[in-house]
Formats: sequence, C-alpha cells, structure tokens
Amino acid sequence: MLIAGFPAGAWGTNCYLVAPAAGEECVIIDPGHQATQGVEDAVRKHRLKPVAVILTHGHIDHVASVVPVCGAHDVPAWIHPADRYMMSDPEKALGRSIGMPLMGELTVGEPDDVQELTDGARMSLAGLEFTVAHAPGHTKGSVAFAMPEAFGGADVPPVLFSGDLLFAGSIGRTDMPGGDHAEMIESLGRVCLPLDDSTVVLSGHGPQTTIGRERATNPYLREVAAGHGSGPDAAPRRGM
Repeated sequence: MLIAGFPAGAWGTNCYLVAPAAGEECVIIDPGHQATQGVEDAVRKHRLKPVAVILTHGHIDHVASVVPVCGAHDVPAWIHPADRYMMSDPEKALGRSIGMPLMGELTVGEPDDVQELTDGARMSLAGLEFTVAHAPGHTKGSVAFAMPEAFGGADVPPVLFSGDLLFAGSIGRTDMPGGDHAEMIESLGRVCLPLDDSTVVLSGHGPQTTIGRERATNPYLREVAAGHGSGPDAAPRRGM
C-alpha cells in the first residue's frame, strides 16, 4: 500500500494520497489550504489516478483545495452532511473571520459532485476499503477513516486517518462552533479505544503515531480509558 502525505498551507494540515501501489488509482484525504500543488506533485511522482476526495471534517484548513482538486481530476468529494455547509461558509464554521488576505487565496464553495458520508459505511474506492466512523466533538460532522489490517497482507498494520479527533499527544479542540467536549470524549472512547495497539494513526496535524503509544502517553486518551473525561488543561489542544 502507498500512502503519500504532506503538510499544507498556513495551518500545516496533513493531506494524504492513498493507493494500493504506485501507478494505480488513489484517494485524496483532506486537501486543505494550498494543497493543490502538493497533490499534483504526488500524483505525478507516483503516477496516480485520483478517483475521490474524502474529508474528515469541513474546516477550511482541511477543505480549502477541494474545488480545484476535484475539478482538475473530475472526481467527487465525500463529506458528512453535518459539515457540508462549511465548504460554502467557512467563517460561520469558525465563529470568526479567518482574514481577508487569506480568504483571497481560497476557493470557497462546493465541487460539482458532493457525496455524503454515513456512520459505519464501508467504502470501496481505488481498490481500497475504508470504514467510516462518525466522530463528533471537534465538529458535528467529524469522521475518521479506518483501513483493515488484512489489506496488503499480514505485515501491513491497520491505519486510522483520524482527522482532528486524535493527535500525537493531544486531541482536537472543542471550543469552536459545533465543538463539544462531551462528544469528543465519547468519540475517543468509541472510535479509538477499541482499536489494536498496532494501529497507525495518521492525523490532521503533526506526526504519525500509534494507538498503543497514545493509549500509554496521551493524557486525554488515558483519562477516557480510565472511565472519565479529561479536563480542559490536561494538554494543549490542536487543530484549527
């Protein structure tokens, strides 16, 4: 399996291209601010053919390049319905202005083809299998994408594209419109804790980690595992 990732734009949001191998079809996850060139560079380098964009949530730092990327490759974008409005109205989603100079660099709106994600759906895209887990807390429509261990053989660990649900050492912030600390705690317990320790976590910001490492060291996940939610000062929150 091929996973090509890079941090993009002003917020350093991780964008991922996922394919069975070089030279094959791929899925693009979270093409955010100024991600277009990075996507095209990865497509050329690995000789990939994009077939879909899938989004962990609707914040502008994760969706800013959806329109040009989908338009360039004539592919649909998949997003949870609770976050769909954010593509057209990013400032409402943040509860504040993100700044006119920056807005001038963004293509706000929806691509021609938008499909809606549902909890528990099994998506077959580019010869890959993704399971959708609705994970509200950071936003009402946040999701995580899980890939099974069996894909690619026993030596390939399971993967979780966690968006802004779980980071290395932290979790997503819950103080913006649609954020909810109690929902975040429930999502962490339901989506993350049941996963095998070997699961590789590829998050929306920062370095990769594993469920085992976060279970042992992440103060929020440790509190959830102990049966009660973390207080707001357990560790700095991340994400937009």
